Amino acid sequence: MADQWERSLTRAALREVGYDAVGARDVSEARRYRAVEPGRGAVGVVVADHDAAAKNAEMLNDIVAMLRGPPVILVARVTQNPPPGAWTRVIRRPLSVADLVGAVQSALPLPEESRRPVDVEGE
Repeated sequence: MADQWERSLTRAALREVGYDAVGARDVSEARRYRAVEPGRGAVGVVVADHDAAAKNAEMLNDIVAMLRGPPVILVARVTQNPPPGAWTRVIRRPLSVADLVGAVQSALPLPEESRRPVDVEGE
């Protein structure tokens, strides 16, 4: 349940600064997304959790390849080395939602005119 709140807060914070963020509970659920989502556009950045990446590294790499290679940010435990992967950036826990938003902004800067809250109906 705590992970659900963390995902929801992160999505809300990203949407507040202009990103059309979606989330998945795990790597298997993330497979439903396509490189270009109808009505949304291309996937621009992937944020992966250390535990999911460690357990499903091959599947995660397949998803990133299918999405045509967007930047990948790994949120890793402070006490462990990150699992092998093509991470664009590794950020360590503990971190705030603002830290994660900053990492996404660095990986995928938005044009000035897009830096406003995103309101997607039906979500």
